[in-house]
This record gives sequence, C-alpha cells and structure tokens, in this order.
Amino acid sequence: MANTPTSGPKASSETKSKNMIAIASGKGGVGKTWFAITLAHSLAKHDRNILLFDGDLGLANLDIQLGLTPKNDLGGVISGKISMGQAVTKYPDGGFDVIAGRSGSGSLANLPPSRLRMLSDEVAQLSNEYDNVLLDLGAGIERTVRQLATYASMCIIVVTDEPTALTDAYAFIKVTRTERPNTVIHIVANMVNSAREGERTYNTLLKACQSFLNYTPTLLGIIRRDDKVREAIRSQTSLLTRFPNSEAAADIEVVAAKIRELI
Repeated sequence: MANTPTSGPKASSETKSKNMIAIASGKGGVGKTWFAITLAHSLAKHDRNILLFDGDLGLANLDIQLGLTPKNDLGGVISGKISMGQAVTKYPDGGFDVIAGRSGSGSLANLPPSRLRMLSDEVAQLSNEYDNVLLDLGAGIERTVRQLATYASMCIIVVTDEPTALTDAYAFIKVTRTERPNTVIHIVANMVNSAREGERTYNTLLKACQSFLNYTPTLLGIIRRDDKVREAIRSQTSLLTRFPNSEAAADIEVVAAKIRELI
C-alpha cells in the first residue's frame, strides 16, 4: 500500500467533539460530496439540527451541487471579514445549514498551519450549536484535510471498488490511526451493483487494515449504483427531495439510522 505521513495534527480524546463527523475519501470521484449532502438531509429529516461544512479547501463544490448562491462563504472567514457563524447559509429544501467553501481559491488550500488550526477551532466551537456537524473533507491526506478532521470523533470513508480508491482509502486510514488513534472509522461502499459487491469491496479494504494496521474499521453501509443520483446532481437538488423513493435514497436512510444510534 502507499506510503503515508507519520506526523501531523493530533487531538486528544478530551478535545474531540462527539457530534462532529468527518466524511473523507482517499481519492476524488467516489461520490463523497453527494454522500455528505444526502446524509445531512436524511439526518435533518429526523429532527436533527445539522451543519454541513465544505472542507474541500480550494476545490469546493458543495454549494454548486445544492444550487445555492451563498452571500458569505469560508473565504470571508479566512480573510477575517466575517465570523464562522456569519458564513452559515440555510438550505431550506433540506432543512439543514451549510458553510460553503470557495472553489478555485488556491490561497485557501495553502493556509499557514496556525490559521488552519484556528479554522478547525472555530468549526469545533460552532459545533456546540448543532446536533451534528458533517465535514465534507477534500480527497487525499494533505495537511488541510488532516487538520480539519482533528476534532471529529467519527470518520466515514467513502470508497468504490476501484483499486486506486481502495489503496488511497487505506492510506487515509493509516495516517488517521497514526495521528488520531481514538477516532472511530467507518466504511461506506458507494456506487456498487449489489450488496454482495459492496461487501467484497469492504472486505478487500478490511483485509489490508487487519494485516498491516491490526485494525478493523466497520462497514457502515452500502450504497447501490443508481442513475437517479446523477439526475439529482445535474438538477442541483438533493436526492431525497427529487427521488426520495430511489434505491440510493433508501440506502442512505439506512446509514443515517445507524448514525443516529451511534451519536
């Protein structure tokens, strides 16, 4: 498997926010942002106060998928013009709040470590106002991704059956276990043709984790491949609004139910 960094941001169990969930992937193109949006919507449907934070610094597109044009975004927070709370945008159709990033801004992706830590602290402080905060992290294991995940007590890693997706997911698990060993890691197999295929995808990753890390991440859910997902993304609408009875929507609801039991 790929080499990974062995040093980076650390957080003790005392500093973690129990209601913060990091949603990550080793690589792009696995449906991570779509999953984060749909999970936020599902949790909000069950009377949870949810904040969805676009942590893909520099390549943000959460607001685009939702068809939002936020007045304020993370760029204003980083520049010091507004507070983190002032960057919150309501998403009425889903019943949850959003903090949008700023797509294409390299300055956000190259923040100095001190400012990045302050940003993480501000998100953690804002989390006190919500039942759950979902952090849609950027793909990979870069410094910005790892720092933003510092306070999350749970990490959901979205994977597909592509070999590179599995290899990069393993790399993310390895560095997370090194830097934040108390973080609970769950796996979601996305865009699979069947439950059996999803289990095979998970078992491939599981075998590597058990063999090389002596760690067993749990399988949180399997999301079936569904053409309705692409249609919802193209229409810039949440799947649970446009196609609430689709197979992928049903699979997300199962994942959300498990999370409500855990947190």
